[in-house]
Amino acid sequence: MCASVNQELQMLDSMAKEFAESELVPGREEFDDFPFSPLFDGALKKANEVGFFSLMLPEDMGGANRSMKALCTVLYETCRADASLGGVIFTNALAQEVMINAGASDMIPSPEEAGGNPRKALLAFAPFDNPVETENRARAKAVDGEHFLDGDVEYVMLGGLAERALVAATMEGQEGISFFLTDVGLPEVRVSEPVISLGLHACPAVDIRFRGARATLIGEAGEGGLYLSQAADRLSVACAAMSSGIMLGSFLTALDYARGRTQGGRLILEWSKMRMSLADIAIKMKCADLIVDTAGTSVDEAESGWQQASRAAALHVCPIACDVANEGIQLLGGNGYMHEYGQEKRFRDAQTVQSLLGMLPLRKLAYLNMVLEAGKY
Repeated sequence: MCASVNQELQMLDSMAKEFAESELVPGREEFDDFPFSPLFDGALKKANEVGFFSLMLPEDMGGANRSMKALCTVLYETCRADASLGGVIFTNALAQEVMINAGASDMIPSPEEAGGNPRKALLAFAPFDNPVETENRARAKAVDGEHFLDGDVEYVMLGGLAERALVAATMEGQEGISFFLTDVGLPEVRVSEPVISLGLHACPAVDIRFRGARATLIGEAGEGGLYLSQAADRLSVACAAMSSGIMLGSFLTALDYARGRTQGGRLILEWSKMRMSLADIAIKMKCADLIVDTAGTSVDEAESGWQQASRAAALHVCPIACDVANEGIQLLGGNGYMHEYGQEKRFRDAQTVQSLLGMLPLRKLAYLNMVLEAGKY
């Protein structure tokens, strides 16, 4: 990504790239077989140790107080190697952002409280769902000043991994949605087996059933939609960074393949059609990097219209990544569909990342409403 203008980001980029090469690449195919193979616990532990799960937390909470571009840099490099860990980092960052918006940062587990245990450091959340627009939410009731959850919430990422979950729910007699923090280990909580998904296999998702589970209200009742919308304003550009990283991984794999295979007595890299296809991918990839870099700067500096810049980055880059990942498969011919080359995994991961923060058509309509309300085109 375009981190060259900032020495601090350059160092972070190098560290994230080295982490990805050593911790993710060697076991990528095995990790993708989860839940039929072990989860990458070692990589999660080291990711926690280097601060990937607390990048944007304030320093007084033991976090690194990094910028949005720092988060994008880490997501870019991890997703280049294996987007599943990017999904873990993103889901946790989104849940943290919602809690910070709600004024509940003191309830976010700090690195010191986690004691090096990633399961204590992470927060489970449902990042693919906008509970304002869907029925994928629980119900909450207040009894003697305490709150209890009932109902089912589907596809909660990290729900079988993290010790606590941030859950959207409706409250009796209250308009809008509210967020609640609860312990997924309570007897009144039932966590399903991991749900088999299209992509991000090693970022496990589960369905959760609540039956009178005690929970803590986060922020003001009925304001959950606002907290989530504010979080989506900032974290949308992070989705774009994930997609941009997937594009780079797809390009590098196709390039290495073209350099190592011959056809008709020539390296296939020398064939004009192959070179043109790689050129198209390289151009799309560079444009995506520039969009992420510009939008990330806009968010960090709170420029006028930064919310639109962040959301537009994701809405534009993520679909392009799906096209690039598909082309990456085709450039390897039949081998593109083979598990060990990683291209078909990138295609699945790109499709899944595109759905983060809600359904793409609904997000596009929400963006149009944002533009019309702002009166800036």
